Parts: sequence; C-alpha cells; structure tokens
Amino acid sequence: MTEHDVEINLLEQTIRKTMTTASGAALDTALDGLGWADMLAEIPDIAVPLVFRLLGETGAHSAVLNDVVAAEANLPIGETLPLPYSGGSWVLWERSTVADATCLDADLPVRVVDSGSAVPLAGGRRALAWWLVGTSRTMLALARSHALDRTQFGKPVAGFQAVRHRLAETLVAIEGAEATLAVANDDLGALLAKAAAGTAARTAARHCQQVLGGIGFTAEHALQGHIRRALFLDGLLGSSRELTREAGAIIRAQGTAPRLAHL
Repeated sequence: MTEHDVEINLLEQTIRKTMTTASGAALDTALDGLGWADMLAEIPDIAVPLVFRLLGETGAHSAVLNDVVAAEANLPIGETLPLPYSGGSWVLWERSTVADATCLDADLPVRVVDSGSAVPLAGGRRALAWWLVGTSRTMLALARSHALDRTQFGKPVAGFQAVRHRLAETLVAIEGAEATLAVANDDLGALLAKAAAGTAARTAARHCQQVLGGIGFTAEHALQGHIRRALFLDGLLGSSRELTREAGAIIRAQGTAPRLAHL
C-alpha cells in the first residue's frame, strides 16, 4: 500500500467517524473543519466519491451538494441555490433546519421553490450517484444480515433461492452503477451514471424490503430511512426514468451511441 493509499484510508476513516456522530448543519460544520472546500477544489475526483458514498452508507445528510454544483458553475462555495427536481419542479437544500420543509425525506432541510436558473449538472449528478450507491449498499447489507440471521423451516432465510436471487440482483445493479460512475467523464456519462444509480437504489429498496418482510416496513428499522432517502435523491437533478429518456433523445439526435468505455 502506497503512502497515498494510507492517506486516503485515514481520510475515509475520519469522515466516516464524523458522519456517525453528526448530520445536517453539524456535519456541514465538521466537513468545513476537515477542509472540504479545499478538497473540492484540489482533489474533487477523490473527495466527491468519498464524501457522498459515505453519506449514503452512514445515513447522514449534508448540504454539500450545493457546493459541488456551485463549483462546477464557478459560483461561490458555501451558499445555496435552487436545484431542479423531477417533474419540472425546483427545490432549495438549506444549510439549516427549516420549519416548512416539504421533502419526501423529512430529515432533510429541503423545500420547494418557484423556480431556479439553469446550471451545469454533471458534477452534481455524479455526486448524487455516489450517494445513491452508498445508500444502496447499506440497504443490501441490512437485508443480507437479516437473511443470514433469520431462520425458517430450520434453516437461514438466505438459503432460499428466491431470497438469494433478490440479493444477487441488487448487488449486480449496484456494481453496474458503480462501474458506470467509474467512466462517467462527460455530461452524457454523468447523466447515465445518475440514472443507473437511481435504478439500482430503487431495485435495492424493492428487493431488500421483500427480504426483510414485515420488520422492514416499520419506521424503527433503518431500511425505511434509506428508502426515503433513495427515493428523494433519485428525483433530484432528474429521476432515473427522466434521465433515461433524455439519454435516448441525445443518442437519437446524434445518430450514434457511445461505446461503453466512453460513457
């Protein structure tokens, strides 16, 4: 392991520990203290996947998506700006708790606004895709753990073929989304990566809910928080369905489809 790898591992451990103890405005402050603005400016290819994947895995939330979108648009870091949402609406992700939050995920300080200005979305879509991949992996881990621990007819639920197929299909969807992210180097690639990650998250939510059964429907179980988070994030900056249609329109207009290595 190189010195660079050691430094990245240490950074990941530090951020993960921070996210297990803080969320929302407190996490924004903690990330600022860790040098988030400098990381975003100097090592975005490392900082964005790391921070947003860990947001998904830990279940924490932060308004740093604003910073990713602002940086790509050459706007000041630390502010908030309206972001497009599925169905042609706009939302504002506040830096603090808001009394009139109208988000599907009640934990997020997000509210609907009347309109917004067009900004580059590729960076934000990649960031959200990593967030969706992270939360999908946690949903899969919760379902896998339940399947291994729960027994029916004298054997673990994980031994039933239907359960194994659901978990396998979820894993394939997540790995596919992450593979798409690895080569998402342009606008179309970011669009497809966000669509793939949204599809993977919806697949994870559906299959993991089935594997967990009744316990997965309760508000007390961690799965429900991840499902709500995934459904909201899928719609932000374009849902998987909308982006898939948009990608199809782009390819039709170009008259050619890019090779997979170019996505």
